[in-house]
Amino acid sequence: MQVLAAIIAGGLIGHFAPDTGVALKPLGDAFIKLVKMVIAPVIFLTIVTGIAGMRDLGSVGRVAGKAFGYFLTLSTLALIVGLVVGNLVQPGAGLNIDPATLSSGDVGSYVAKAHDTTITGFLLGIIPDTLVGAFAEGNLLQILFVAISVGIALALVGPAAAPLLAVLESGAAAMFRLVAIFMRAAPIGAFGAFAFTIGKYGVGSIANLAALVATFYLTALIFVLVILGLVARLAGFSIFTLIRYLKGELLLVLGTSSSESALPSLMARMEAAGCPKSIVGLVVPTGYSFNLDGTNIYMTLAALFIAQATNTHLSLGEQLLLLGVAMLSSKGAAGVTGAGFITLAATLSIVPSIPVAGMALILGVDRFMSECRSLTNFIGNAVACVVVSRWEGGIDEAKFAAVFQRGEFEAGVLAAPVERDSD
Repeated sequence: MQVLAAIIAGGLIGHFAPDTGVALKPLGDAFIKLVKMVIAPVIFLTIVTGIAGMRDLGSVGRVAGKAFGYFLTLSTLALIVGLVVGNLVQPGAGLNIDPATLSSGDVGSYVAKAHDTTITGFLLGIIPDTLVGAFAEGNLLQILFVAISVGIALALVGPAAAPLLAVLESGAAAMFRLVAIFMRAAPIGAFGAFAFTIGKYGVGSIANLAALVATFYLTALIFVLVILGLVARLAGFSIFTLIRYLKGELLLVLGTSSSESALPSLMARMEAAGCPKSIVGLVVPTGYSFNLDGTNIYMTLAALFIAQATNTHLSLGEQLLLLGVAMLSSKGAAGVTGAGFITLAATLSIVPSIPVAGMALILGVDRFMSECRSLTNFIGNAVACVVVSRWEGGIDEAKFAAVFQRGEFEAGVLAAPVERDSD
């Protein structure tokens, strides 16, 4: 309730006192920095202790294979959904904007970042320059690489690594307790971030692009309730129960426009719901880079909007090219605010038919769509964690039934992360 009240208060201040709202931006930034500060050690310690505790390295490869198969399937489906809806609704039709009149100055920085990303550079970028370099830069993929490597090494060492493993498990418990402490500041962070969003861009800024924003939100809602809902039902739980269970984290994601702000809490919640620690540690962080359903819907839908608004006709072959490029460019995108916009720039820079300058059309409302992207990504990764856990048959059925069948979870919005078992 504190987070919800903070979002409402921030929105009111941003609307009626825009300058004050913009000035409150450091509150949101500070909270996100606090959470990002502990994400690297939380992910590292969770994955290392999880893999080392498995002992059977074959199970690690099996879990990873199932997770990536799921990610690829759902991510591709999300891209197709955005493409189909964009063609059916055509939110950009009728705007008749001449691409020559668009200024690319506002989007230049995003395009520059996009051009810096190549497939080879992306793959090489997974390997850090030094063992601690990944932690210094906070690069999620590099942290995953180091954590998986160390976890495998400890598993191969066997009983001799037990003392170090015990220390790492104690460190993981301390990190999650630190997360619980930082989460006390969540209402302040959500208040500052939402006040800035409304104060900077204003609710009125979405009026001219209401069709695109409404189409995106509706498409994301359909994807979550219908497609993810069906996946959840096949895995033995209700998507509505999952949303209720994670409502506190979802409000935090809404207020900060970043799914990364709730990553540690999501991992704790999934363990509390009966998912094995080893699977949670592997699937959730990896999903933040490879399972971005909301970002994928946004990319194809936004690309078609720009093409329609500038009267750029895209043939079936060009749309399939867009789909293929988006499948590659979306992998490895971070779950932070603005990452989806950079990924879109990378996609359009490779598809020559669509003018990159057209991104200026949606720059003003991207922040509002970022919230929906983050929420969809967050729910998608929660579903993925339960599904892979169910496939592996490792779910604690008593905890799972308590949460997803009897609904026995606390009513509080931001409960402290659970204590982590050592087994």
